[in-house]
Amino acid sequence: MQRASVRRVVIQAIVACLVVGGRMSIAHGAQAQVTMPADDRARLVEAFRLADAIGDRLWKGWSTAPFAVLLVTPEREFLVRHPRPSGDFVAVGTDPQLGGSVLARPRQFEVGLLASFPAVGGVPTIVIGQPANTAAKRSTAWVLTMLHEHFHQWQTSQPGYYDRVNALGLARGDTSGGWMLNYAFPYGETGVQVQFAAMCARLNEALQAPGSDRGASVATLRAYLEAKRALAALVSGDDYRYMNFQLWQEGVSRYTELLVADLATAGYTPSAAFAALPDVTRYASEGEALRHRLAVQLGTVKLGEMRRTAFYAVGAAEALLLDRLDPSWRGRYTASAFSLDGLLETAARP
Repeated sequence: MQRASVRRVVIQAIVACLVVGGRMSIAHGAQAQVTMPADDRARLVEAFRLADAIGDRLWKGWSTAPFAVLLVTPEREFLVRHPRPSGDFVAVGTDPQLGGSVLARPRQFEVGLLASFPAVGGVPTIVIGQPANTAAKRSTAWVLTMLHEHFHQWQTSQPGYYDRVNALGLARGDTSGGWMLNYAFPYGETGVQVQFAAMCARLNEALQAPGSDRGASVATLRAYLEAKRALAALVSGDDYRYMNFQLWQEGVSRYTELLVADLATAGYTPSAAFAALPDVTRYASEGEALRHRLAVQLGTVKLGEMRRTAFYAVGAAEALLLDRLDPSWRGRYTASAFSLDGLLETAARP
């Protein structure tokens, strides 16, 4: 499959899966003026400020990734920070805090979408609805979700990303992109479910081990890796590569959300406009909620029901263990595509 085909596959898969200054007004031809709500601008500015303050401290070079955003409202879509907008957008004006030019067009995407894919002009673009219409619900969680999707922009902008996706050999002739979401992993097989739950239990134990006791952490990580190898023995090589791809891509994106929340609690001050929004919560509270949800998901995992989303918690937990035992691992993350196994095996050494 050629790179263009692989890129199309990724675009279609992520589409299936799943903000202009203050009260800036624009005229669209002879139509009445269009106004973008100030709350949406405040959330967008906050996401960009937070990314600028934290990004490269967490992932070297993250600031170089595209950060194009398409905000989806019930009637219109607003495009910001996009280098190659398509011709169906109308220029709104400029807003320095949103990165310059702002454009708009009638709505095309679902209002609840939360995804990152080359939606406009072939550029990886975050397509995101307003909080009330999405799973994020609250403004602070919405900002963290934005950075989760921005991390996907960084992942897919890495040299050779699409070629390496193709080299996984998992599409099996599917050019629609559905394989990323609908790959026939044996979620329903009883033996796989039992061993996956056992693997998650070992992973949860490893996370709960005292962080100051390296010996205990290494021992629990080894127990987890043994359980993971037992799962690998129950599934095909393709199945195992698919799972590790999801752990590497979606799991580490979920981990990034959590780390951004942690870093935002120390020395970062939200903008006044964002802090004034009625549904804003503390970043510390969001980080605590993410950690709690992670532990619950690992402790009560039901693979047959959760299916692919079960991999998010596992990948995030693997990344948290790497932080504890090998803090330099993030510098080798992109070279490890698309599996954290090698990094985990290195961290498990005495």
